[in-house]
Formats: sequence, C-alpha cells, structure tokens
Amino acid sequence: MNRRKLPGVASATKRLADGTKQKYFYAWRGGPLLAADDGTPLQPNDAQFFVAYTRAHVERKKPPAGNLFSLIAAFKSATEYTSLGDKTRKDYLRYLKAIEEEFGTMPLAVVQDRRARGKFKEWRDDMAANPRKADYAWTVLARVLAVAKDRGLIAVNVCERGGRLYEADRADLIWLPDHIKAFCNVASPELQFALLMALWTGQRQGTLIGITWQQYDGTHIRLQPNKQRRGKKKKRIVIPIGAPLKAALDARRPEKPEGPILRNTFGEPWTSDGFRASWGKAFDRAKLGDHDLHFHDLRGTAVTRLALSGCTTPQIAAITGHSPRDVDEILKAHYLGGQAELAEQAIVKLVATFG
Repeated sequence: MNRRKLPGVASATKRLADGTKQKYFYAWRGGPLLAADDGTPLQPNDAQFFVAYTRAHVERKKPPAGNLFSLIAAFKSATEYTSLGDKTRKDYLRYLKAIEEEFGTMPLAVVQDRRARGKFKEWRDDMAANPRKADYAWTVLARVLAVAKDRGLIAVNVCERGGRLYEADRADLIWLPDHIKAFCNVASPELQFALLMALWTGQRQGTLIGITWQQYDGTHIRLQPNKQRRGKKKKRIVIPIGAPLKAALDARRPEKPEGPILRNTFGEPWTSDGFRASWGKAFDRAKLGDHDLHFHDLRGTAVTRLALSGCTTPQIAAITGHSPRDVDEILKAHYLGGQAELAEQAIVKLVATFG
C-alpha cells in the first residue's frame, strides 16, 4: 500500500554522523517509529511498512494494562524515548529492565499512591554505594511516570522532584600540561588528535566524534543544533580554529573531505563504544586515573585555558556552547585550575596601574 494512503503517517529527516540524510517515518505525529523487529527504520517501499503501521495503531487502541509493565511498554514506543541518542537509549534499557524486575507487576493504583514514593526511594537508596547509578535509575523511573502522566495513563507522578544522591565536586580537576604530556606519550596519533580537538573546541566527546569535514571550512567549525539532546538549548555554534588545530586539521584533510574528521587507526569513523575503549586504554597507560581525571574534564580545561588567555565569559561561551552562567560556574569550581592564576594576573595589572 502506498504510504500516502495511510492516514496520519508523519516523517522527519535527520542528518547522520557521516553527513548523509536519513528519513524516518512514524505511525502518527508524536507516535512510534515505524521499524522492523530489530529496530531498523522502515521505508514506505519496505514490505513490513504496512505491518508496522497496523501494529502501532492496534497497540494504540488497546486499553493500558494495569501495572508498571504497561507504562514501560508505552514509554518505549513514545517519542520521548525513540528520539534519544543510541547511547542514551542503551543506558535507559539497562535501567528499564531493573525497574521491570523490581516493580513490573505493581498495579497502577499502587504506582499512583503517595506511599509508593517511599518504596521507590528505598530501591534507589539500596544503590547509594554508587550514587550516580542510583540517581540515573531514579531519573529513568521518574521519566517513565512523567510520560505516562502526560499521556493520561496515570494521574500522579510520585517520583517528581526526587532529589539527588550524587553531588559532583571536581573543584581542581582539569588537565594540566603534565597530564596532557603523559597522555600524548602513550596515545596513538589518532587519540592525540582527538585530545587536541577537545582542548581547542571545548566540545563533548559525542559531539567531537560526530564533527564532519563538511563542517570545517578552513577557518571555522560550524556545529548545528543537536535535536537529540532533549532539554538542552538548541543553538548553532561557530568555532574559530586556532593555528595549532588548523595545522593538524589541514595535515589530515583528505582529497575528498567527507564524513567524520576523527578516525581510528583503521581510518574508519569512531563509534562511541570504540572511542571510549581506545581512549580508556591510553588513559590507563598514562596512569591518569590516579588523578581522578575524566574525558569530560577537558571541557572545563578548555574553558579555563580560554579564561587564562584573557577571554571574557561571553567569548568563552560563544566557543564552547555553554551559557555565560555555566562558564562562570566552571571557573568558580576549577579554583586550582585557573582561579589562582587569574588572581595573580589581576594583581599584576593592579601593580602596573597603581604601583
């Protein structure tokens, strides 16, 4: 059957990491993705397209079952879940399975009872030895209930405003010159290049491995809004390229510049898992774990380096994509990684003016 004869089918076009465009079809606007059993998106000319469309509408008409299993099933078919990035969906699945094992048979009447909040809190607190894991589990559960409430499946989300067990305190944890040197001494040229990109752009790991040659014009890298980062401000970022990074980019620029810039030792684009694994091995060889550093700390390092170079908060925010407020918070947090040096620079200027 022609897709045009199927009422309500919606579509969206997204740009993939390699720069190509992919069109996705949904059973209705805001409805589930029309996909094969293995999750592969279906196209109108695929034999299974009509089957997936029919199945989605049959499921839509079914009255919700009376337990938490049904809310999780509804969540998995909702755009709040299907529009997440691959890595985030993978992480969510792990916690959704844990929720099903613990509370799957809980009746909806109990799910909405205020006393259920205490049961959910006890479950979260059992993971308190790993507070980040506990907070993530609570976040996923609260998200399931929020979507269910929004869809009219339940009237109350007892997990709203649950608080956090983990409070990040990475006060002086930035990459110092000795850390960078130690990493470069053991890392492959490909990982050293990734480190250089991180230091000179201040971008997240996922953003870095997705930057394509088409986004680099010889003087700037242009980042488009990431529509998959729900809850984040969607804005375009234009990053001027400093001389060290430009030299490295131009030296690696292929005759036909297409696809992601960062590549592994085989010349293939990095996958998220592949990059983390390779980075982790080099990181361990450099013994940087002894300093409690993470890749994400390169973002704060970039902010601090820009500040030490005399950049203003708005200038830093324009490069890294942070809000000005977040830049100020990073500089406050990284006291030993920049604030002391900034204070010394201020005193030098004071002496030069009034001394």
